[in-house]
Amino acid sequence: MHVVVFYCIFATSTQMKIADTNMKSILEGRPNLEKEVNKIAEVAGYLWQNGWAERNGGNITVNITELVDDDIRQMPAISEVKPIGVTLPALKGTYFYCKGTGRRMRDLARWPMDNGSVIRILDDCASYVIIADNAVMPTSELPSHLTVHARLIESGSNYKATVHTHPIELVAMSHNREMLGKDVLTNILWSMIPETKAFCPLGLGIVPYTLPGSNELADATLRELEDYDVVMWEKHGVFAKGLDVMDAFDQIDVLSKAAKIYIAARSMGFEPEGMSQEQMAEMTRAFNLPR
Repeated sequence: MHVVVFYCIFATSTQMKIADTNMKSILEGRPNLEKEVNKIAEVAGYLWQNGWAERNGGNITVNITELVDDDIRQMPAISEVKPIGVTLPALKGTYFYCKGTGRRMRDLARWPMDNGSVIRILDDCASYVIIADNAVMPTSELPSHLTVHARLIESGSNYKATVHTHPIELVAMSHNREMLGKDVLTNILWSMIPETKAFCPLGLGIVPYTLPGSNELADATLRELEDYDVVMWEKHGVFAKGLDVMDAFDQIDVLSKAAKIYIAARSMGFEPEGMSQEQMAEMTRAFNLPR
């Protein structure tokens, strides 16, 4: 399958040069990479269908370096060199699929290579170029996502994906200040249904409201991700890391289900009893959970 691609390279003279419109997609002939991008598209569809991705809300960034071959390493840039805004030595020579800035998850679900792009981190570890398929600028939150990925690499983690989205019920619960103490919300959600503790065993970290896209938010998120796989941004959304994009989504999904159960019980006029601390401790022992 041939994908018709139009893009521009800006020379130092700012003269626009139109590239070959018959250029093949980076996915062509690379089934493993295509499978990974299709998985990203699938998750983007779930985020939209769940009502978590209004307009262009949310972001997905996946480290695809292990799927890159020599031909990809030789691919020319299709964008100017772009600054990351921070220097991240651990990312030297890495490659990422990134959702495009201003792009909608519902569109990414159908056309992932028109609404996201593949970037290469350059040797200075402070800048990147887009290499495929179109010169779609990555999310404005790219520095935050890449900072997390750098930390994952530095710590020897095999996690490859980060997802930011706006789960309705979880965001609603973050408006209750009594729930924002350390592990208060974690224990409420764990207690609603056994699967939540089983499949999100580290719980939910909390970052107090911080300006979206700010370095302060990135730093606070990084600190919480030392102990949690999913972090709640108060009155905003969640940020999750995972082995792949589906793993990150699954953790958000089980937390969201628990939040729905809690809110459903409250709407019926009663405070849900929840599993006891003893019952949750029994699960920890029985399934060898980390907490």
